[in-house]
Amino acid sequence: MDPYDVARPLLFRLPAETAHGAVHGGLELVQGTPVERLLASRYAAPDDDRLTVEAFGQRFPNPVGVAAGFDKNAAVPSALASLGFGHVEVGGVTAEPQAGNPRPRLFRLREDEALVNRMGLNNEGADAVGDRLAAAPVDVPVGVNIAKTEHVESDDAPADYRYTYEQVADGADFFVVNVSCPNSEGFRELQNRDSMAAILGELVDAGAAPLLVKLSPDLPTPAVEDALEIVDDLNLDGVVATNTTTDRPASLRSPNRAEEGGLSGKPIENDATGMVRFVAERVDVPVVGVGGVSSAEGAYRKIRAGASLVQLYTGLVYEGPSLAREINAGLLDLLDRDGFDSVADAIGADL
Repeated sequence: MDPYDVARPLLFRLPAETAHGAVHGGLELVQGTPVERLLASRYAAPDDDRLTVEAFGQRFPNPVGVAAGFDKNAAVPSALASLGFGHVEVGGVTAEPQAGNPRPRLFRLREDEALVNRMGLNNEGADAVGDRLAAAPVDVPVGVNIAKTEHVESDDAPADYRYTYEQVADGADFFVVNVSCPNSEGFRELQNRDSMAAILGELVDAGAAPLLVKLSPDLPTPAVEDALEIVDDLNLDGVVATNTTTDRPASLRSPNRAEEGGLSGKPIENDATGMVRFVAERVDVPVVGVGGVSSAEGAYRKIRAGASLVQLYTGLVYEGPSLAREINAGLLDLLDRDGFDSVADAIGADL
């Protein structure tokens, strides 16, 4: 029996954010200790070249990563890597420290295997995160999700993003521009073409690379197409599809479906995979698929739809620390079943 099978009922008696803090604190305690090596011996993904992915100049030992939001302050990237993840995206990080929104601000939808969060980009700020990243080498690529400081006006957003990038640049392997957070003030106006182009152009001028942009699933089709044209115009390195959604599918059963915030988890899986396919059909850069990944089959669907990499967070809450290992092992079986020599060969197979 996995220890998480014992711990999960106890954790689920706690408020969601309290439980997350307990898990995160435990990972902080073991990071860099012999216990981390024990975690790796139990949870490491299969060491198999068929899982290796080359994307935006980085080599990923497997395609399964941790999405932004789990490790906001880059406190446990090495511990997360020991759980079998092939990359870790930390953040969102803002130029200045932020407390985020009032609690409670994270809610389980247990019947739906989902979460709703309105955290509000709580983090310790770019200076602290940058120092921590620079001092903590990790064996897998680490990305930083860069977001706007809440009180900063839209006209000043490019400089705000640039400051954050410059503070975290030395310790990161790739950078994800977040202009799609549904839980912080001032992000809606960043998703128009001119604002997005100004922010991304400023970061290109600053030398940010590899540079990806994270899109909202709630954007209308013309706005997504505008964003993808900017990706092409500025020669960006990739697209992350997608962020959480403010939509509420009719299938939701949990009473917490009424809470405001961004929905993640199983209920958004199909729509997120559809967005991956929409983006992959229109760009020539790698796509990172996020949304509802909790099994090898779900990850494989996103890969076949055009995702070079996949990320998860909510699935980790419901399935536990063995999830990355299980997904990667399952991917090898699915590759064998369908006659692919590697994950790289399966990318976009359904396009």
